Amino acid sequence: MTTATAELLTVPEVMARLKLGRSKVYDLIRSRRLTSMKIDGARRIPAEAVRDFIQNQLAEAA
Repeated sequence: MTTATAELLTVPEVMARLKLGRSKVYDLIRSRRLTSMKIDGARRIPAEAVRDFIQNQLAEAA
């Protein structure tokens, strides 16, 4: 998927997908374990970054 067609998620959408609280999602962003960007002050997370995070967590658990 190219960046131009990437689906961008809000923090609440990521919270729902990962079943995590707001502070934990922001902790993941701050620690650079979850990639995000700001668009005019609004934090957005590419859906691909969420998938990559999940895959990394699965690999670490294996």
